This record gives sequence, structure tokens and C-alpha cells, in this order.
Amino acid sequence: MSADLDPVIAAGTRWLLTSFPPAPGAFSRVLAEAQARQAVTLAAMLRYPTPLDGQLLHLLGPGGSSRLDWLTGADQGADADADWRSWVDETVVSWAACLLAVPALSVDAHGIVGRGRAGELTRLTDPGAREHDAAPLLRHPDLLEPVAALHRALLLDVLGHEKAALG
Repeated sequence: MSADLDPVIAAGTRWLLTSFPPAPGAFSRVLAEAQARQAVTLAAMLRYPTPLDGQLLHLLGPGGSSRLDWLTGADQGADADADWRSWVDETVVSWAACLLAVPALSVDAHGIVGRGRAGELTRLTDPGAREHDAAPLLRHPDLLEPVAALHRALLLDVLGHEKAALG
């Protein structure tokens, strides 16, 4: 994985956990964060597959979370340290939401990116009861739908899926 994607991965993970908080408890927080980070990492690697893509991302910027915040009703003013929101990439977060909602998509995406580049992603690709219990909001397809729907068609094109397969 390119270090150029680290700020986008960190910001996307934080945005997902802020918008779809985990169940109470430290263990749930860690499991939810692992799932969110795996989803955002995989989405970022699909979105920015080459080192040049990562460099262009740093040059042009990812766009920020304004539209996502509006969509979910997040109060940006409540966060005193909101600078991280400028590193949120809307497409990456939307794709991560798709991957979290439909584990079969994450398996296909992992196959495209490759295990060597993305690492082991079993919390994302094969979630068990513990993952669902730790992150019930983060794994709830209906709650994720407004975010996932933003860029689902593009993800399905990248993965080579028919749009009707998930519609």
C-alpha cells in the first residue's frame, strides 16, 4: 500500500466511525475500527491503484466530507478538530460503505487488488457475529444506503458487476 493513501484512509475510517458509531465498549470500538479501516483501505486501493494516482490525490486533494456530512446530518461545527474532514474522499467512503454492506463485493474487490497489496481482510470479507455485534450501524445496509448509493455504480463498473445484481 502506498503511504500516499494513509491520510485518506485515516480520515475515511474516522468519518465512518463518527457517522456510524460502534457498540459500547473498547472491544467493540477496536473491532469496528478494524472493519472500517479494512473497507476504506480496500476502497482507496481500488480508487487510486498506482503510485501516480496517489501523488495526484495529494496534489489535487480528496474533496472533503461536506456532502457526506450533509447527507448524514453530521454537525461539522461540533468537532473542534475538523481539519481531518478535508482528507475525506467521498468516493472512497461510498465504496467502503458498499463493501461493508455487501461482504461479497469486498471479496471481489480484494481479488482485484490482490492479497499481497491489501493484506488479510477477513473482518471485512467474512464478518462473523462478533463483527456485526461490534459495529451494528456500520454493517447495516439500510443505514449505509444513502452513502453507498452515491458511487455504487462506479464501484460495480470497476468490479465488473452488473448493476442489476445488487439493485
